[in-house]
Amino acid sequence: MTEALVIGAGPAGLMAAEAMAGAGLRVTVAEAKPSVGRKLLMAGKSGLNLTRAEPFEAFMAAYGDRAGHLRPMLAAFGPDQVRDWAEGLGQPLFTGSTGRVFPRAMKASPLLRAWLARLDGLGVRIRTRWRWTGRDGRGVLFDTPEGARALAPCVTVLACGGASWARLGSDGAWAAHFPADVAPFRPANMGFDIAWSAHMAPYRGQPVKGVALHAGRAVSRGEFVITASGIEGGGIYEVSAALRDGAALTLDLLPDLGRDEIAARLARARRGDSLGNRLRKALRLSPVKSALAMEFARGAPDLAAALKALPVPLIGPRPMDQAISTAGGLRFGALDAGLMLRARPGTFAAGEMLDWEAPTGGYLLTACLATGLWAGRHAAA
Repeated sequence: MTEALVIGAGPAGLMAAEAMAGAGLRVTVAEAKPSVGRKLLMAGKSGLNLTRAEPFEAFMAAYGDRAGHLRPMLAAFGPDQVRDWAEGLGQPLFTGSTGRVFPRAMKASPLLRAWLARLDGLGVRIRTRWRWTGRDGRGVLFDTPEGARALAPCVTVLACGGASWARLGSDGAWAAHFPADVAPFRPANMGFDIAWSAHMAPYRGQPVKGVALHAGRAVSRGEFVITASGIEGGGIYEVSAALRDGAALTLDLLPDLGRDEIAARLARARRGDSLGNRLRKALRLSPVKSALAMEFARGAPDLAAALKALPVPLIGPRPMDQAISTAGGLRFGALDAGLMLRARPGTFAAGEMLDWEAPTGGYLLTACLATGLWAGRHAAA
């Protein structure tokens, strides 16, 4: 008999399974894909950023207007607890210069293997290629390689992900089961399209470092990358929510210099120098920064001011399925304080299927783990 069911074998689902199995429940995890933790493994390809080493209030600020909903969960299982948990799985960690915390292996696979071994030791059963299709009088229904199956758990934790990266399992199809309780999905942590001129073609794939990105009240000092169709990367992700919601993007190409100092340096440049030479010699701008200035500041009446607030016209965000994460999902108003659906007693939800968003940099994964643990503990109780 299955006492507890988890639907979705990403970080939130596996953490819910661990919490319930640790409380003595017999747990089955149903995963639609052929293997578990696919999005986690993909994130680990560029270095698995588990969490962040920073003051708790600064950490909470990353969650914007959803911080109040997530606060009790992150207070119970925040950055410090994530570090203890990962090290308890035999994964030594290190903290980078920006406060990001990574496994020394810089991959997700060793951590996931150790985690699955722990779950196996707790008796958790994982069933892959089990796609959730709904409910009826027999219980929770699945399409499986062996045909239709029905389970009748005492409690269920849903951890079905958001609506991006469908090939990894997060397709948002589960939302059809809760039409009245789901906020529309929107892309989060995504790149943006720009109508580059041919002048920018040589700079495709190059990182832009040492800038400040401004979008409304959102500011980022992260770097980003020039792509064939626009811009991508951590710096743009930090302000992507504001850009998606209508704010304009400006770049401060010289955030450590004031406008007057920039103007003075430009004034000392040799007469007759081209704009490119003035930018390179007087301001020591990198080639890619100079290219951006040439693209968007040529002819500006006040070049120094333009370099401090370079307007970057965006066409719009990249498609949602190419976003790292999504906003939208199950509204917190549809859930009680333990993340149980008010309309479905005994059914809980966790992870990216909840209506919250945060920038990359450890915030996403920490909140997925924290909400999974919270839902699992309340389901077990």
